[in-house]
Amino acid sequence: MKSNQINSNEQPPATSVSDSRDHPCIGHDVNAAAFAVRTDDGLSYLLPFAQFLYAKRTANPALEKAPEAPPEKMSIHFVGAEVVVLGSGLKRLESWLQRYELSFVMPADSRLSAVYDTLVTTVTLTLTKENV
Repeated sequence: MKSNQINSNEQPPATSVSDSRDHPCIGHDVNAAAFAVRTDDGLSYLLPFAQFLYAKRTANPALEKAPEAPPEKMSIHFVGAEVVVLGSGLKRLESWLQRYELSFVMPADSRLSAVYDTLVTTVTLTLTKENV
């Protein structure tokens, strides 16, 4: 092969589909000052970590009536807003949130559950104060 020809046999470097930098529904940033939320209806919100109150991760109560429902539910409370995330493997979100490193969350197609350990399928945000 001549040196001026492109070698089309080389494979691109392997990347893990579970790598947080390429994850379709969650983001990790050790310098995050705020948490970006994209809801199911396509709206985008930015919530400052300075207003973070608490989070609660539980089994999704909807599983009792709908076995195909996402297995986990996480409620993330800020001053003036509550974010509800449904999905699987939400322990990762909890861990990043604890260290203020969760930079964004948005829903992804449930068919990706075969590829990712952590999958967010539903994101809703409710404003909890009238003057927000």
